[in-house]
Amino acid sequence: MAEKRRSRTSVVSEGSAQAVLRKAAAPELSSEEEKVMRMRLGATPPRAARLQRAVEGDEELEIEAWMKWKAHVAARAAPTTEARTLTGAKPGHSRTKEKIVRALRKLN
Repeated sequence: MAEKRRSRTSVVSEGSAQAVLRKAAAPELSSEEEKVMRMRLGATPPRAARLQRAVEGDEELEIEAWMKWKAHVAARAAPTTEARTLTGAKPGHSRTKEKIVRALRKLN
């Protein structure tokens, strides 16, 4: 007589699943299942976890990625003159603004 094997299922809250995935990798899940759970729950990998390398041995791709990263860092460090004028410009007085202020003062 063949015995039926009972599969183990359990119900876990979303918060506790996120907490477990943030602490470490889940050994009972395959890498694909873990990736899906992390995406679904928005759980980031642990800070101490090593990042996986998508491509190994392609030196040209690594150099290109490094150069793009350096350009990105340099662009963030030195904002453009347009961005400086937009963020550093002080608002001047305008006739419309003055009219609105005078009208509001008359109401009080």
